[in-house]
Amino acid sequence: MQKFYELSRIDAKKRDVIERTKDFDEIYEIFTPEKASDQSERCIQCGDPYCHNGCPLHNFIPQWLKSTAYKDIDFAFALSNASSPFPEVMGRICPHDRLCEGACTLNDGYGAITIGSIETFITEEGLKKGLKPKFSKPITDKKVAIVGAGPAGLSAATFLLRDGVQVEIFDRQSRAGGLLTYGIPGFKLDKNIVARRIKLLKEAGAIFHQNIEIGKDIMFEQLTEDFDAIFLGMGATKGRKSGIQGEEAKSVYLAMEFLTSIQKKIFEERSNSVIDVKDKNVIVIGGGDTAMDCVRTSLREKAKSVQCFYRRDANSMPGSKKEYINAKEEGVGFEFFVAPKQIIVNDKGDIVAVEMIKTKLNDPDESGRQRVEEISGSNFKIEADVVIMALGFDMQEYSFLAANGIETDRWGQIIVDENYETTKSGIYAGGDCHRGASLVVYAAKDGREAAKAIAKRLLD
Repeated sequence: MQKFYELSRIDAKKRDVIERTKDFDEIYEIFTPEKASDQSERCIQCGDPYCHNGCPLHNFIPQWLKSTAYKDIDFAFALSNASSPFPEVMGRICPHDRLCEGACTLNDGYGAITIGSIETFITEEGLKKGLKPKFSKPITDKKVAIVGAGPAGLSAATFLLRDGVQVEIFDRQSRAGGLLTYGIPGFKLDKNIVARRIKLLKEAGAIFHQNIEIGKDIMFEQLTEDFDAIFLGMGATKGRKSGIQGEEAKSVYLAMEFLTSIQKKIFEERSNSVIDVKDKNVIVIGGGDTAMDCVRTSLREKAKSVQCFYRRDANSMPGSKKEYINAKEEGVGFEFFVAPKQIIVNDKGDIVAVEMIKTKLNDPDESGRQRVEEISGSNFKIEADVVIMALGFDMQEYSFLAANGIETDRWGQIIVDENYETTKSGIYAGGDCHRGASLVVYAAKDGREAAKAIAKRLLD
């Protein structure tokens, strides 16, 4: 260990940029055992590991790095899967530069440990060897209903099954996975990876009910009668618009609407919204990871041109730096310090351009945040055929919440206590439907912690 002075940081190798934009296959290669071991040996094994503290799941990172360095994949696999419901997913999609790697001591002059790539390697190598995450046999006849098969729901199911509690998952999509399946493109997360993890849950006893919408196909009250506890993990899927003139035009799409449509096309599933950007000039408004998913997906869908507009600078973009770099490498055009003013359409209702205005940042306020100010008279137009709004997400309205005494805050997010229990006894919630649109890793944490609280209640 502690070979950071001998070995430099090495990121996972990426596929050739020209080749990778021709398909939706993952762009990063998995580390070899030798490379994973070498990079793990760079770890200095801090007494107070900042990487552990920087990870929302508080993964046992130094410990599984040490095991990987010594090529003890069995122990590394056990440690990695102990605290995380799907480490091979987190290793691929987490913004490590903002979390564990961003907190790494070696960032100061040596380059952080490539934690994400090693995390991916550990589970992939372990599964290749025939290792499997451990689950308990049912130790109670009590059952938990989980609403939503996204990250929070899958995490809750994982940790309930580990405690021997039976679960049934109700989800409105044709396939389980939620955002992991329909929202995050395949070039970041191969859908077979998600399907494999769901298969492991089924083998552990999880029962999945797909194409079931609560309040429509089955009443929520039925769940309260049939199950001993309920976990709500519906996510926050209501996209935001900017409130500008022309945004109701037929070729203006919300980010998740666009990404889901493309993924359903790849799955060859029926969709109410078939979105075609081939040979069109696409403009994406926003600067987060979802915006990067939209621009990179548009390229692969053979758009004529793809441009991303953000009202702040590149350093202020809320997403992962590597996703911005990947998008630039693939040919996306970026313009910063601009905001949309109106979408211009012709007599047929087709988009022809977007009027933009230049912006600047004011002096920092008490919190250190700089507000955006428009520069008067700086308006200009950009030719466009399609506009995609990637401005964040809000909670959808669910009538069954208030009808069953489940309170929400002013943003429509479900209120929970320190045990993730809602204002209705026996009903728990976590993920984006509770905290608002956030990272997958936080949804995974919520599902895990809620599962622990539910298991304690049912098994005590």
